[in-house]
Amino acid sequence: MNSRDTEHIIAELNTHNNYTQTTDPKDADLIIINTCSVREKPVAKLFSELGQFNKIKKTGAKIGVCGCTASHLGDEIIKRASYVDFVVGARNISKISKAVETKGSVEIDINHDETNYDFSEFRSSLYKANINISLGCDKQCTFCIVPATRGDEISIPAEIILNEARKSAASGMKEIFLLGQNVNNYGKYFSSDTEKYDFTKLLQEISKIDGIERIRFTSPHPLHMDDAFIEEFATNPKICKSIHVPLQSGSTKILKDMKRGYTKEWFLKVCDKIKAKVPNVRISTDIIVAFPGETDQDFRDTLDVVNQVKFDQIFNFKYSPRPNTPAANLEQIDSELGTSRLNELIELHKTHQDYHMDKLVGQIHKVYFEDLKPNGEIMGFSDNGMQVFVDGSEELLGQIVDVKITQNTRTSVKGVVIK
Repeated sequence: MNSRDTEHIIAELNTHNNYTQTTDPKDADLIIINTCSVREKPVAKLFSELGQFNKIKKTGAKIGVCGCTASHLGDEIIKRASYVDFVVGARNISKISKAVETKGSVEIDINHDETNYDFSEFRSSLYKANINISLGCDKQCTFCIVPATRGDEISIPAEIILNEARKSAASGMKEIFLLGQNVNNYGKYFSSDTEKYDFTKLLQEISKIDGIERIRFTSPHPLHMDDAFIEEFATNPKICKSIHVPLQSGSTKILKDMKRGYTKEWFLKVCDKIKAKVPNVRISTDIIVAFPGETDQDFRDTLDVVNQVKFDQIFNFKYSPRPNTPAANLEQIDSELGTSRLNELIELHKTHQDYHMDKLVGQIHKVYFEDLKPNGEIMGFSDNGMQVFVDGSEELLGQIVDVKITQNTRTSVKGVVIK
């Protein structure tokens, strides 16, 4: 999502302010840091990086801060770092062209509606297009700062999304990546009169576009994985068979405290349905350990879910209190205990990674190649989301070809192209 925001920033500045990109910050007339505030560490890193850029920037160069941290800190950023010229929040990217021209500009309205704004065009990849389908979030998870930085959920009209997808396909991109905080809640809220769509219908319409061969999306919410969505995911050949199903905790009690809206048993049932429909599916998830009030039994419930589902990938986090969230005011768990639980979860997941990856050797997968490496390898992704490397040249870029897997690590595989 931040990557797509960055593309919008670059496009707007290229088109309206006559900026072009440079790879050397010492040459830059404008330096922008696009930020995330989901966890505490990136926020702390911001001011350190600002200081470093201020030391090396040339005379007269401007520095700006964008993104979620910009949304929740606002003018506090300029107070702490007076050399920052402007601040633009995550819901205000369309205002970037004016902000760079206005010293001290702070644009952080989380209710600003950009769903109908016609952004200028820029893509960082020649092979796949990130496309926003909604802004903000309608959930109130007690650990999450996103509603306070990206505002209420609004869906982008389907025709705007479909036009973006058509243009991407016409330029040769075979893969579309749909983005939103809760993509499968798409269509619940629109800010203007528009044709009503749900996420399943949107997937169906995008898959009809000539030239698009792969559709990915993130993040879906387990609550909205109804039977119609699961059926479309399973049967539509253009939808890639990897899916992110954010767990957060395996404890029903903690899930209730988090306001996630589902139980341990409900989550397991959803995963069972997906696996039954799509035997080769790869499932990833998010897990937070040491959420306030988490007992040893609560943590064991999380490990139980991990053992039952055997996720292909887990984004593990030790709970980090975020400002403007209810959980920040609760009694926090000892940091060392949290670290111990995180390490135990990581070690368990490694056994599942080894189980999944070892089985891949000898299999044949269709791989879409998108990145040429300096060591003579070329990298791409299988339909179900595996990172695949082969020895090859740039002629494979943008191609979908059969690859036989010959080696594996815990996180990627290597193979040979079958001609």
